[in-house]
Amino acid sequence: MTVLKASVKKATKKQPLRGMMDNVMEQFNSAADHINLHPNIRKILSITNNEILVNFPVKMDNGDVEIFTGYRVQHNSALGPYKGGLRYHPTVDLDAARALAMWMTWKTSLAGLPYGGGKGGIKIDPSKYSESELERITRRFTYALADNIGPEHDIPAPDVNTNSQTMAWIADTYMSTRPPAQRTANQHVVTGKPDGSGGLEGRDRATGFGVYLTIKFWAEKNNIDLKGKKYIVQGFGNVGYWASYFLEKDGAKLVAVQDAYGSIQNQNGLNVKNLFDYAKLNKGSIVGFPNSESLDKDDFFAVDCDICIPAALGNQITKENAPKIKAKLIAEGANGPTNVDGERILLERGIAIIPDILCNSGGVIGSYFEWLQNRNGEIWHLEEVMDKLSKKLRGSFNKVFDYSEREKIDTRTAAFCIAIERIEKAYVQRGIFP
Repeated sequence: MTVLKASVKKATKKQPLRGMMDNVMEQFNSAADHINLHPNIRKILSITNNEILVNFPVKMDNGDVEIFTGYRVQHNSALGPYKGGLRYHPTVDLDAARALAMWMTWKTSLAGLPYGGGKGGIKIDPSKYSESELERITRRFTYALADNIGPEHDIPAPDVNTNSQTMAWIADTYMSTRPPAQRTANQHVVTGKPDGSGGLEGRDRATGFGVYLTIKFWAEKNNIDLKGKKYIVQGFGNVGYWASYFLEKDGAKLVAVQDAYGSIQNQNGLNVKNLFDYAKLNKGSIVGFPNSESLDKDDFFAVDCDICIPAALGNQITKENAPKIKAKLIAEGANGPTNVDGERILLERGIAIIPDILCNSGGVIGSYFEWLQNRNGEIWHLEEVMDKLSKKLRGSFNKVFDYSEREKIDTRTAAFCIAIERIEKAYVQRGIFP
């Protein structure tokens, strides 16, 4: 099994890396060529439907007012409402939001969900603001977006540096702007909410659990036992932690971790729960974890291991570090962690790739379950959620694996082909208004 592609804009002085849009468009065009996508539909899918940029003021704790810039890009809604996360990060801009929104379109289509793709966020370093400031920023951003989001129009979710608390603030603000009789009917304006505020049991672990499951399915296809296998994780937030948690339960061994603060390793294994608890008490940082040694940032991907899980930002695996990777499998927990140049090298070296739009799709599938739960006034329990998620992901994985084998193409191109063909079918059947 194999596939890969790219993400976040990151430049060097000598040779700039591809931007996120360059990567996603190359991935799209490669798949579109393979399926002979109709030229008119290619034109439609090559652009975004709507791009919203809002500048809004917020009063800080000291009384000063700061102006923030927020984005929401809506790529395509042929299959249903726009769906995608909101991230709070200094790299957020229109180029990044466009690329991420397109990836969401392919991700939701591949998963067979009635959604299109959207993405956005605020260009901000959240670590520089207090909890009360972040609440005011979030609520003011929600108000600025106004009717550009909605439970049947565009449904945000958590992403980098946002969480269930962020979603609770958005839901409360949005619902408060509706007429009283309509407020509870708008609870599903966002997903990823806390359990006590309309959230879904298991949504917190859905993305990481999905990463683990796709690794497990890949191992089964290749007659590989995960017990004793070594894995490394870049990014030890929600996705990285839960993927590690479930892999450890299967007997795999976490031997290196990298986060925004540094990198650590121990070839004898790092205890996942202990590391997570340590980071919580260490301002989110893994640095200094007992029984581990520090690792140079540039040496992380060269660590001896069987499985590599990039679960941080995009454009992390490039032509510079791809030749050093020792893993036999790349499981993309992040969106676009491997750029197209890096992917070519990995594929040439025979390294398998579970592409992001398949590997981390557990999150949006879990979001779909939460949306249904709110919409229908139901309450789903954890065991039921995990069982449904497993069945949904196995179906998606088998489709991609079988398509890749049948067409003799890499798994990323296979995943894109399946996703694009579903959207193409919708356009062919419905036609173009007017």
